[in-house]
Amino acid sequence: MQILVLGGTWFLGRAVAQEALGRGWGVTVFNRGRSGAPPEGARSVQGDRTVAADLVQLAQQGPWDAVVDTSASEMAPRDVLAGARALEPVAGRYVYVSTVNAYRGWPEEPLSEESELLDGPPDADVEYGRLPEGWVGPDWYYGRQKAGAERAVDTIFGGGRSVLLRPGVILGPGEYVGRLPWWLTRAARGGRMVAPGAPEKTIQPIDVRDVAAFALNQAAADLGGAYNCVAPIGRDTMRDLLTACVLATGSDAQLAWAPDKLLLDHGVQQWTELPLWRTHKGVWSIQSRRAQAAGLVCRPLVETVEDTWAWLSGGGMPVEHPRWAEHGMRSEKEAAILAALGPR
Repeated sequence: MQILVLGGTWFLGRAVAQEALGRGWGVTVFNRGRSGAPPEGARSVQGDRTVAADLVQLAQQGPWDAVVDTSASEMAPRDVLAGARALEPVAGRYVYVSTVNAYRGWPEEPLSEESELLDGPPDADVEYGRLPEGWVGPDWYYGRQKAGAERAVDTIFGGGRSVLLRPGVILGPGEYVGRLPWWLTRAARGGRMVAPGAPEKTIQPIDVRDVAAFALNQAAADLGGAYNCVAPIGRDTMRDLLTACVLATGSDAQLAWAPDKLLLDHGVQQWTELPLWRTHKGVWSIQSRRAQAAGLVCRPLVETVEDTWAWLSGGGMPVEHPRWAEHGMRSEKEAAILAALGPR
């Protein structure tokens, strides 16, 4: 197999490239060269996928059996469309990493691959779906952009040649968002530690290496389609995650469970101040039976936690990204919540 990875130097893109190299595949990575070097053994082509001349030069490096697109998270659908159009003559299949945000019902409703997608035309620009100032209601901008990008890929690589992967939360070594790293570093400090919501609340994060392996399996398969890339509903809980963080770091942290209402009363920002905590009923109710039937395997959550801590404590540094600063709670705010909980 010969594959082209759009991205390839950090987190999911790097995991895809490394997994493919481990399989003995030929790997070309295409990026702007701003986020580190590609894995050893990969052929590197630098360029900007929003520049038409760069896409022409990239296509001349083909052909490939498949493209795996991991770098379009902030890209307008029309740019994804242009890239797909440029690569279609030299690529057999296109695997596009989308998101569960593309569903109209997320995070309010339980979801499956048959759930309704948001509107978003394949040729939309980056302004499509932006909300007016003062808007009160759901913010579907990101989801509309991703739904439009999915349609862009299908427009060019339809007929069973396009694969759409919709992960929820991706964790693991190399994470740049800062969700699991924040919990691990907080657990490592020890002491009484706020744990959000109900301990047995189900969660569905997936390891970056499992998404990478599934993406490559689909790149080599004969069928197209859409797949939710999440861990099975009910397999893992918030207690499982935080207990694993305490054990992995070897700390003396004690989990102090704070009810949703108390956290809301203290103005805790959902999803970010206490990462992965959210009260919406559909956020962790995403069916992935189609992906599991197609071979998606999710390693134990404790393995993801342990490997991420080994990466962090071993000097691992994520690619700099503004989302890292969004995650985590100030110690003063945590102390106020712990005081409101009363004695342990």
